[in-house]
Order: sequence, then C-alpha cells, then structure tokens
Amino acid sequence: MNKNLVISGLSPEKNEENKGSAEFQVLCFTTKIRRLTSHLKLHKKDYSSQRGLRKILGKRQRLLVFLSKKNRVRYKELISQLNIRELKTR
Repeated sequence: MNKNLVISGLSPEKNEENKGSAEFQVLCFTTKIRRLTSHLKLHKKDYSSQRGLRKILGKRQRLLVFLSKKNRVRYKELISQLNIRELKTR
C-alpha cells in the first residue's frame, strides 16, 4: 500500500508499467534499508541482517550510479524525494 502511494508520486501517468524502472527499484531498496536499520537498532548482534543490509546498500548504490549517468535530472529528483544523500564522486 505504501509503495502504491509513492509510485504514483514518481510517475503518475505510468502507474503499473514502471515497476522495473530504476526509480522504483531504488524506492523498494530504500524501504527495505529503513526497515532493516530499525530492526538492527533493537537486535545489534544480528549479523545475517547486517550482511543483508550491506548487500542491499550496494545494490542501491549501483542503481543510483546508473541513474546518475543515464539521467541526472531524474537522479536529483529521486534523491530529494527519498531524502537520501548524494553519491560520493571519485
């Protein structure tokens, strides 16, 4: 239900067709990351969840790099909507 609200905020004209887009995948990873970080605040020694969190963070970072190279405007909009930091440049 939460995904549907944010999906419509990302692209209202393609509500059902954008589930494979980079923006939607970053959105899903961000919700998973937020859920896992709140879980790890309670369970500090859950090492398998820590590993899963690191894997999801890496996937999201790769998707954001792809999006920033492909379309910088969409990347900036997505970062501002999701309240996440901008990527570090090398």
